[in-house]
Amino acid sequence: MSSRPITQTKATKKDFLSIAQLDPGALSDMLQTAIQLKREWKKRGNPQVLQGKSLGMVFTKPSLRTRVSFEMAMLDLGGHAIYIGPDEVKLGQRESVPDVARVLARYVDCIMARVFAHSDVETLAKWAHVPVINGLSDYEHPCQAMADLMTMIENKGSIKDLHVTFVGDANNNITNSLAFGVTMLGGHITFAAPHGYQISAPVVAQAQRFAAASGGSIAVVEDARSGVEAADVIYTDAWYSMGQERQAEERQRVFPPYQVNRELVSLARPDAIVMHDLPAHRGQEITDEVADGAQSVIFDQAENRLHAQKAVLAWVFNVA
Repeated sequence: MSSRPITQTKATKKDFLSIAQLDPGALSDMLQTAIQLKREWKKRGNPQVLQGKSLGMVFTKPSLRTRVSFEMAMLDLGGHAIYIGPDEVKLGQRESVPDVARVLARYVDCIMARVFAHSDVETLAKWAHVPVINGLSDYEHPCQAMADLMTMIENKGSIKDLHVTFVGDANNNITNSLAFGVTMLGGHITFAAPHGYQISAPVVAQAQRFAAASGGSIAVVEDARSGVEAADVIYTDAWYSMGQERQAEERQRVFPPYQVNRELVSLARPDAIVMHDLPAHRGQEITDEVADGAQSVIFDQAENRLHAQKAVLAWVFNVA
């Protein structure tokens, strides 16, 4: 990695809003950077490539992993981060998104935003002359996907020809980013979800285009048991997420056949790993026995948010 950040202009700045915006080479390079940074961090610490750089972190919803991983990533790389909570900005309410973008861009060197609407990160990127990172939106969670793909590579060597099965509610930001990342890198991804909770057709169409170029594939099924057959990776997520609490009772009736438990895991390959992006509703989408079992890499996956965030920061600052 270079130790001299490159000054960016509005015309050359890099925003990280979506996995789909990348090409396979850029995605692969970022993942290898993340793995390299993790090795360095464990041995002797990371080079201070972001010394003097600042990150403004805009949150419209609470966070554990996103906030701490980005704050520590900046610290480990020599920079610093500023937390801006939901009550301080009220993005788009107290102040318009374009105005927030233009003000923050005069204070900090990069903006990370964890928002509800994907249009908010797009608007921030449009109006800010500094890089903007999507820390989560309703359309994609690209930073989580980076950690997920990194964890798969660490455990399985490559995404190419890997069989990944997502079990549960497949119509969300996590599944969108996973669909793009796995198919872009030549993997095979299956979404096992009940009717009405399948991954969206436009996302499938885009993933199919990636798969056609990479040799990967995407499949959509309703049966969880057949969906995990031959899986190298089983991935699940909460049956209801932030903002869906009113649907909790209904979803708890629909999703029990999609619980990742010992029986379901036994149908996959013997060396399959189990993943969850957290927070988990233990006893619902995943049992304690599986979450804490030998095949679980959930907490390695959570740790990798730190190293994946470093790779994203290095990429937007042009120091990777």
